[in-house]
Amino acid sequence: MIDLFFTMVVPFTICGVALYGVARQVDVYDALVHGAGEGLETLIRIVPALVGLMTAVYMLRVSGALDLAAQALAPLMERVGLYPELLPLMLVRPISGSAALGVGAELISTYGPDSDLGRTAAVMLGSTETTFYTIAVYFGAVGVTKTRYAVPAALCADLTGFLAAAWAVRLCFG
Repeated sequence: MIDLFFTMVVPFTICGVALYGVARQVDVYDALVHGAGEGLETLIRIVPALVGLMTAVYMLRVSGALDLAAQALAPLMERVGLYPELLPLMLVRPISGSAALGVGAELISTYGPDSDLGRTAAVMLGSTETTFYTIAVYFGAVGVTKTRYAVPAALCADLTGFLAAAWAVRLCFG
């Protein structure tokens, strides 16, 4: 019974919104078409930034620059109590969610899902954001060209999320 409820949440929500619109005497189809048109306009504005971002991520991964950065920063990682093996995940996560998921899956398959490193990788994936992608999408959607303090603040939040993830895993799993 509970499975049926969760299966039907989205269809019921869609029907509920449509019925609410009809009750308020709104042309629901016209509103849907208008919203879809605005969505396409937004997509056209943000596609150049997304293409540039994805190209940069691919170039970094293929060139080996991420691996070099991971090797250079490994001693610092050990000093703050993080596994050096997590550094590629920490470097990729603010740039690309799919690349970070790939790195995280590789770490979990290598070290195991119940290892401290695997758990920390999983918590890091869930507690941080793809900063540059998010900024490109949201700021591009509204036409903001100067991000000012948004990028440094977001990167500080990512670093805090990484450190908090490692701390939480140590606290909860010893």
